[in-house]
Amino acid sequence: MAHPVDLARVPSRGRWARRLARGLHRALDLLFPPSCVACGRLGYSLCPACAQAVEPVPSPFCPRCGHPGRETPRPCPRCGDGQGFPLVWVRAAALHTDPLREAIHRLKYGGQRELAAPLARYLVAVYRQPPWTSMTSTLDAVVPVPLHPSRQAERGYNQAALLAHAFGESVGLPVVEPWLERIQATRSQVGLSARERHRNVARAFRAASAACGHTVLLVDDVFTTGATLMASARALLAVGARAVYGLALATPTLAPVDGLAVHR
Repeated sequence: MAHPVDLARVPSRGRWARRLARGLHRALDLLFPPSCVACGRLGYSLCPACAQAVEPVPSPFCPRCGHPGRETPRPCPRCGDGQGFPLVWVRAAALHTDPLREAIHRLKYGGQRELAAPLARYLVAVYRQPPWTSMTSTLDAVVPVPLHPSRQAERGYNQAALLAHAFGESVGLPVVEPWLERIQATRSQVGLSARERHRNVARAFRAASAACGHTVLLVDDVFTTGATLMASARALLAVGARAVYGLALATPTLAPVDGLAVHR
């Protein structure tokens, strides 16, 4: 049996800091109204019209990795027969197309942390649909895919952690960042083939023994080949995690499979 996550040991300082940050953002919004990252409409970081324009992942999609385009219920070539695929399943909330692509770019590289809350709503929406509805009570904790400390110091925050905390607060799951750390400062995955992506992050993560016996939900911003989520899941399973699932904000319509990086 997995032991319940001890919420008393989950740092509360981060929760208070986020509440303070939200209060400061509201005050600043009164003085300097935000504008929609997609259309420029004042008063919104992502306006209702652009939020509605985000494209959900269409059916059919692979029942294991969640990538669109499969016509049968069997796993896609990326997953094979499940051997070597360490996640029970992965789902992405939407396609990595505009306006979502621009919003993710602003969150990730533009310092617009306030986008995490509206973007996390897409994670919540897909989480409240099958197959999640049949097993949500078995999840113990949410773990964001970490950045290397040097990259996080340069950026000032981890966008996956911001999404995970907004998601966790909405669905009532604890977010436990210390269960997973990035121990190698790997090169960016952008522009790499599928094989190169997997080699690049193969030994980049280390999990804490506290994850032993727990069922973990990994959260990331973009799921392309699955290299990062898979390497993270292997690290958690290596310390005895019971099972690992994946949830991402976006996925490309076409993703690398045989070494060729193909994006819409």
